[in-house]
Amino acid sequence: MKLFKQLLIVIFLLTTLSGCAALTNKESETPALQAQSILKFPDLPVPAGFKILAKDSYSFESSGMRVGLLRYQGKGTLDQVVNFYKEQMPMYNWALLNITEYGDCIMNFDRDIESCIISINVKGGSCVINLAFGPKSQISPKKSKQKTLDK
Repeated sequence: MKLFKQLLIVIFLLTTLSGCAALTNKESETPALQAQSILKFPDLPVPAGFKILAKDSYSFESSGMRVGLLRYQGKGTLDQVVNFYKEQMPMYNWALLNITEYGDCIMNFDRDIESCIISINVKGGSCVINLAFGPKSQISPKKSKQKTLDK
């Protein structure tokens, strides 16, 4: 009887583990997104097939400084778009700072004097990407307050 229980546990574990392996293989078969060849800014990649939503986008560039919010829409899963930016942004010298996922996803990148926040929202088969970028804030050291003592 004890041998029978052990055998059932082994069969259960083997079945469960092989099921997980099958799920992992399916996920790896998901095609990766490719980058567009023509970009509004050459160092901010966008997946191929995504169209800019011009009415919801703006950008300003002057004297080497730029600020903008570019909104794109296209087809793709959250995982595909997140993986796209994890792979592509470092190619343009952007460093990934953190990722926050809560159904949607927010990715924070920075480099020399700029930062870029990418938010990804997926509903059904449609995906909206928001690229918000601008200069890093200059952090100035806090001035210490010195108390003067009256004599």
